[in-house]
Amino acid sequence: MNLTAIAIVALVCWAIVELVNGPKGKKKDKTNVRQAELTNELQQEMATMRERIETLEKIVTDEKYDLNRQFDDLKKDKVA
Repeated sequence: MNLTAIAIVALVCWAIVELVNGPKGKKKDKTNVRQAELTNELQQEMATMRERIETLEKIVTDEKYDLNRQFDDLKKDKVA
Protein backbone atom coordinates (compact mmCIF):
# COMPACT_ATOMS: atom_id res chain seq x y z
CA MET A 1 0.00 0.00 0.00
CA ASN A 2 1.39 3.35 -0.87
CA LEU A 3 1.18 6.58 1.09
CA THR A 4 -1.64 8.05 -1.03
CA ALA A 5 -3.91 5.06 -0.39
CA ILE A 6 -3.26 5.28 3.34
CA ALA A 7 -4.15 8.99 3.31
CA ILE A 8 -7.39 8.34 1.41
CA VAL A 9 -8.42 5.55 3.79
CA ALA A 10 -7.63 7.79 6.77
CA LEU A 11 -9.73 10.64 5.34
CA VAL A 12 -12.67 8.33 4.62
CA CYS A 13 -12.51 6.88 8.14
CA TRP A 14 -12.32 10.37 9.64
CA ALA A 15 -15.36 11.49 7.58
CA ILE A 16 -17.39 8.47 8.72
CA VAL A 17 -16.53 9.11 12.36
CA GLU A 18 -17.55 12.79 12.02
CA LEU A 19 -20.85 11.85 10.42
CA VAL A 20 -21.65 9.30 13.10
CA ASN A 21 -20.72 11.57 16.03
CA GLY A 22 -22.54 14.56 14.57
CA PRO A 23 -21.69 18.22 15.06
CA LYS A 24 -19.74 19.19 18.12
CA GLY A 25 -19.16 22.28 20.14
CA LYS A 26 -20.93 25.47 19.16
CA LYS A 27 -24.03 23.97 17.59
CA LYS A 28 -24.85 21.85 20.63
CA ASP A 29 -24.11 24.76 22.95
CA LYS A 30 -26.39 27.05 20.94
CA THR A 31 -29.13 24.44 21.06
CA ASN A 32 -28.82 24.07 24.83
CA VAL A 33 -28.80 27.83 25.32
CA ARG A 34 -31.87 28.25 23.12
CA GLN A 35 -33.70 25.49 24.98
CA ALA A 36 -32.87 27.15 28.31
CA GLU A 37 -34.12 30.51 27.01
CA LEU A 38 -37.31 28.93 25.74
CA THR A 39 -37.87 27.19 29.07
CA ASN A 40 -37.43 30.48 30.94
CA GLU A 41 -39.82 32.27 28.58
CA LEU A 42 -42.45 29.58 29.05
CA GLN A 43 -42.07 29.66 32.83
CA GLN A 44 -42.52 33.43 32.86
CA GLU A 45 -45.55 33.18 30.62
CA MET A 46 -47.02 30.48 32.86
CA ALA A 47 -46.53 32.67 35.94
CA THR A 48 -48.25 35.58 34.20
CA MET A 49 -51.15 33.35 33.16
CA ARG A 50 -51.57 32.08 36.72
CA GLU A 51 -51.75 35.65 38.03
CA ARG A 52 -54.37 36.52 35.43
CA ILE A 53 -56.44 33.45 36.25
CA GLU A 54 -56.30 34.26 39.96
CA THR A 55 -57.53 37.79 39.23
CA LEU A 56 -60.37 36.48 37.07
CA GLU A 57 -61.36 33.98 39.76
CA LYS A 58 -61.51 36.78 42.33
CA ILE A 59 -63.71 38.86 40.04
CA VAL A 60 -66.09 36.03 39.19
CA THR A 61 -66.47 34.83 42.77
CA ASP A 62 -67.07 38.37 44.08
CA GLU A 63 -70.63 38.90 45.36
CA LYS A 64 -70.94 42.26 43.58
CA TYR A 65 -70.11 40.61 40.26
CA ASP A 66 -72.89 38.08 40.72
CA LEU A 67 -75.34 40.78 41.80
CA ASN A 68 -74.48 42.96 38.78
CA ARG A 69 -74.90 39.97 36.49
CA GLN A 70 -78.35 39.34 37.94
CA PHE A 71 -79.31 42.99 37.41
CA ASP A 72 -78.12 42.77 33.81
CA ASP A 73 -80.18 39.62 33.27
CA LEU A 74 -83.26 41.36 34.68
CA LYS A 75 -82.70 44.38 32.41
CA LYS A 76 -82.46 42.08 29.39
CA ASP A 77 -85.71 40.33 30.37
CA LYS A 78 -87.48 43.69 30.89
CA VAL A 79 -86.47 44.98 27.45
CA ALA A 80 -87.52 41.79 25.69
